Amino acid sequence: MASGRGLTATSAGPESGQTGGEAASAGKEPRTARGRRTLRAILDAAAEEFGEKGFHEGSISGITRRAGVALGSFYTYFDSKDAVFRALVRDMSEQVREHVAPVLKDAPGQIAAERAALLAFIRFARAHKEIYRIIDEAEFVDPESFRLHYATTADRIAARLKAAAERGEVRKDVSEIHAWAIMGMNVFLGLRYSVWDEGMDPERIAEVVESLLAEGIGTKK
Repeated sequence: MASGRGLTATSAGPESGQTGGEAASAGKEPRTARGRRTLRAILDAAAEEFGEKGFHEGSISGITRRAGVALGSFYTYFDSKDAVFRALVRDMSEQVREHVAPVLKDAPGQIAAERAALLAFIRFARAHKEIYRIIDEAEFVDPESFRLHYATTADRIAARLKAAAERGEVRKDVSEIHAWAIMGMNVFLGLRYSVWDEGMDPERIAEVVESLLAEGIGTKK
């Protein structure tokens, strides 16, 4: 496992509903349902291959073997190992967003929404531990994708905090700093309680964080 910066949630498989149609190399997007399923299988296999072996030890042949497709099928959609890795990081970011979005929509308020988002992420990361290694490696393999993953995640948090401030649900001075702080907290909680050890009840983790966001850690005066 890499040093310890993961997502804020992913590498879901077919159950996520994603086909990966926009993940292929430029000009190689699938045009049929069968092609989209093949691309999805390649992306899921790449997550397994890179998650287990890392980028440098992972191979295209290993990906196609896991996906159960011919080597030529890989090159139908991707130009290289670097290309599929970049696509995988983008795909993971999108799946994080899609996994968390429903719980945000159903939450009764913003603090409850952040609690629900963390809870969903902890559970997701427990099922997809490879995400941490892949995103960590992206810092060196594809720094642009690495930075974009975190920047877009923080932007989404900042946007929902701003909207909540306008509704009067959180303090009016919430900013990008608060968004990055929440994201960083979620990332490392996922590492500690999903990758390193699953002994802690996710509900308890979310409960503590909810209290922290609502009340802070200073003593009442």
